[in-house]
Amino acid sequence: MRIVAVLLASTSLIAAPAFAAEEAAPAAETAAPADSATAEIVVLGTGQTRQVQELSTQELTILASGTSPLKAIEKLPSVNFQSADAFGNYEWSTRVTIRGFNQNQLGFNLDGIPLGDMSYGNANGLHISRAISPENIGVTRVSQGSGSITTQSTNNLGGTLEFFSIDPKDVLGADLSGSYGSEQTYRGFVRLAFGSADGFRAFGSLQYQDGKKWKGDGKQRTLMLNAKAVMPLGGATLDGYISYSDRAEQDYQDLSLEQIGRLGYDWDNFGPSRYADAIKVADIAANRGDTGTTPLNPAAGTTYPSPITSADDAYYDASGLRKDTLGAIGLTAPLGDRLTFKVKGYYHENDGQGTWGSPYVNSPSGVPMALRTTEYDIKRKGVFASLAADLGMNKFTVGGWYENNDFIQSRRFYAYESRANAGRDHLKFQEGPFFTQWSIGFETDTIQYYVTDDIDLGDLKLNLGWKGFSVDTTSKAKVNLSGLATGQIKVEDWFQPHAGLNYKLGNGLEAFAGFTQVTRAYQASATSGPFSTSQAGFNAIKDTLKPESSDTYEAGLRYNSGVINASLAGYYVNFRDRLLVIPTSVGIVGSANVLQNVGNVRALGLEAAVDVKLPGGFGAFASYSYNDTTYRDDVVITAGGTTTIRATKGKTVVDTPKHLLRGELSYDSTTVFGRVGVNYMSKRYFTYLNDKSVPGRALVDATIGYRLDIGQRQPIELQLNAVNLFDKRYVATIGSNGFGFSGDNQTLLAGAPRQVFVSLKAGF
Repeated sequence: MRIVAVLLASTSLIAAPAFAAEEAAPAAETAAPADSATAEIVVLGTGQTRQVQELSTQELTILASGTSPLKAIEKLPSVNFQSADAFGNYEWSTRVTIRGFNQNQLGFNLDGIPLGDMSYGNANGLHISRAISPENIGVTRVSQGSGSITTQSTNNLGGTLEFFSIDPKDVLGADLSGSYGSEQTYRGFVRLAFGSADGFRAFGSLQYQDGKKWKGDGKQRTLMLNAKAVMPLGGATLDGYISYSDRAEQDYQDLSLEQIGRLGYDWDNFGPSRYADAIKVADIAANRGDTGTTPLNPAAGTTYPSPITSADDAYYDASGLRKDTLGAIGLTAPLGDRLTFKVKGYYHENDGQGTWGSPYVNSPSGVPMALRTTEYDIKRKGVFASLAADLGMNKFTVGGWYENNDFIQSRRFYAYESRANAGRDHLKFQEGPFFTQWSIGFETDTIQYYVTDDIDLGDLKLNLGWKGFSVDTTSKAKVNLSGLATGQIKVEDWFQPHAGLNYKLGNGLEAFAGFTQVTRAYQASATSGPFSTSQAGFNAIKDTLKPESSDTYEAGLRYNSGVINASLAGYYVNFRDRLLVIPTSVGIVGSANVLQNVGNVRALGLEAAVDVKLPGGFGAFASYSYNDTTYRDDVVITAGGTTTIRATKGKTVVDTPKHLLRGELSYDSTTVFGRVGVNYMSKRYFTYLNDKSVPGRALVDATIGYRLDIGQRQPIELQLNAVNLFDKRYVATIGSNGFGFSGDNQTLLAGAPRQVFVSLKAGF
């Protein structure tokens, strides 16, 4: 396949170099205006050579104010989104998988700026909900395959999510909104935009949200500022973007199936109001020898208070704290009539702490718990650029990306003040540790390039190209009392071919087909990837470990009559050299893990979507996905001279429901609007041997609103949102603490019950 792709690409380049227009990121000016009543909300990829859909900003505004754009895309085929909160923002629980690929195997960009893998312990980026307020997103693009060849990403084995900010010209004026609802949640948003549509223009926005957790004791809050400016420079355009985010959210307790059955969905951590109970349980656990700590209060006895049976049933408190600053400046300039040059530089700085009130370590103050943190310090800078040539029938582009990422990850412990007073707030960054277990620095240099050629032969469009990258990571220990690995590891793959075609059959019907090959770079952190093992383990694997890679084949049909917009596609994915962390001993021994390649995965699937504009302002949307993703090999574990075979061959990949079905009905007139949607997901396994699973569930969300036109730029809107309308109790996230081979595990998060929010919006 590589040889064929090379020959095809080379032939097309010789025939006529060209720029793949459909692969290029849309300019800010193409984002749907926020006030456009005629803008299409869902675009099912007409003219594309691969499976791709786009959602406009209106898809976000119909949801509860402040909802994550990731929750908006769950209606699209093959998108499996999970979150334990109503807004889809709680990062410890947020997961998005596409066609069986998990979140750290997907690519994420904002206006081309790489967001890394957006995982909770992100080592190379930040979550989209910390990069931009949802009101400032103009277009969200989802590529279910490995996505655009132009994407700044080295981990998009599966799909790619690209977010594009609005242009200030689309929101000139003032926009305000305020929301209030369940759990005393309130949110405010204000945006001021000024300038002229064809001259200098800019906007600045402020977002603040605060609310109690839906269960237990704790809060979740966010402060975010965004600003964007666009300045024409003759025929060129200069644009700049800056964002600051301060997020603090107390965690929900991870549960097992046994705990849900014994304690219920509403069970949670103790929280600040039950500090004395947390102390008591920690004392009992120490007295029983359950935590391996020195008993500090033998008088507490050895019997847990009912219904608690373990120190892991509930912890004192836990939280995720993140502060991010993201800035970028870009230039788009024509070079004559046929050439266009684009360049953008960016800088991102992150300070983060994940906190946990651990009963497994005593504080020096005599408290039978300690506050443990995993700390993150990211400073990354990069630049990406492209040169495009429009030669009529053919278009051609060459692009490149460079990033330097200086990442420090640390594990520290902080003392609680006394048995009577915690003296520490888990919603604040901690200072003054009594112990640093490890602090490891990772410096990663990424170089990526791509070449792509788009040939327009009338009804037939061909797209051919390839990309390549080198990702080089060096780690050094600042403190290393756990024996974690340090050293250097590099991934290079200079040729990853992409090929596709689109053929117009007439009367709004078209066919498309494509092939993509992608390699994924290793994760560079102390808690994931090849550096999360011991030094001996790292030395043993660094020269033989293979990076994960995938071949994606897809084909389908699209139909667009103006009234009916539909797509039907099928895909086959061969995922090679899957990486898995293998324990080398029972957990209590404390030996380090080893990362090893454990074989292949095969995915077969079908995706269908239809969007219908009905008479009288009504509309309907439906999507269905069938996914059959299975492990193709058993896992062979060799430890201590003993070989164990785990029979995973033929088993369904964890967190991969076979069926996803979404349907919604909407209505929109000049005054009244509303929507009701149903989201069904079938059974999901959370063990590799498929002996444990959570059942399928169907959730219903609803929106109703009223507009009053008072002659301003935007009507005043009053909107009521109900999330999980019928109050379904269910498991939302699985794998919050990873996946095991078999048996129950405390790795599930309960989904939020019915939540209701009211919002008032105005634009002047």
